[in-house]
Amino acid sequence: MRYVLGETLQEYQEEIMEKDRPSVFLATSQTARDCLEQAGMQYEGEINLKDVGFCKMETQQECLAGSLCIPKLLDILGERYKILFFINRHHIVIVDDDEFSYRLIRRIKRKKTRQGESKEKFIYNFMLEFISRDLELLGHYEKRIMDLEEGVMDGKIQGFQNAIMPIRRELLTLRSYYDEIMDMGKQLEENENGFFAKKQVKYFGVISDRADRLMSKASQLLEYAQQVRDAYKAQVDAQQNNNMQFLTVISTIFFPLTLITSWFGMNFHNMPELKHGYPGVIILSVVVMITCIIIFKRKKML
Repeated sequence: MRYVLGETLQEYQEEIMEKDRPSVFLATSQTARDCLEQAGMQYEGEINLKDVGFCKMETQQECLAGSLCIPKLLDILGERYKILFFINRHHIVIVDDDEFSYRLIRRIKRKKTRQGESKEKFIYNFMLEFISRDLELLGHYEKRIMDLEEGVMDGKIQGFQNAIMPIRRELLTLRSYYDEIMDMGKQLEENENGFFAKKQVKYFGVISDRADRLMSKASQLLEYAQQVRDAYKAQVDAQQNNNMQFLTVISTIFFPLTLITSWFGMNFHNMPELKHGYPGVIILSVVVMITCIIIFKRKKML
């Protein structure tokens, strides 16, 4: 599929449109070489979407070549949308086997009045579109972390680790992704090959700034998650300390009783309390236990 660049993107019609009009070519892995040839580009590398692992740019003599590895919003740690793109002075070729790029262009056509009057404007719209929902996504992460924090403050710590660990992993993934997008925007803004109009490269600076803000937000949420995790650990330690204190008090209360029963278990003939038998031992034990409990309550240890 081919879209002709203009204020509104139009599908290319060979019978009524000039062949060399600046365009965006949408291709699959199978049709990529043909589209590159139509766009007058020669790419020396291999075109294999399976090898795309992150977002990057490389400069070749006749074109800019880049890859996008975009996390799916509903499955950040799962499979990603993988895209290759190529840019020269006149055309853009996008290689995508998932039709994600096609859906992005449809959204641009539906939402934007100035859709692509230049290569720079189209790239700007395209890249901003696939990160347009990320701020809302980060807001959902913030809400989830706040809910976990409230649970920790209320003492509801069961299942906390299973809830916080995926959030941290996903935020780490997103932070790295935004860092890659920011670097890509800076590389485009540098305009090393001179493929972009000098007055238009400002659009790429906006992309870098947007990605930088998203990365900062992700970093803040990671720090927030760590603070909540520290609060959880403090809560667990406090509970363990309370348990140990309780066990210590119980041991202290019953230690004198153990000593008393040990004495009477010796069966000395001349012990003055021996004639009173078991009732005396029981009364003495109860008195000792009550005395210990009163002492611990006054010290607020019970």
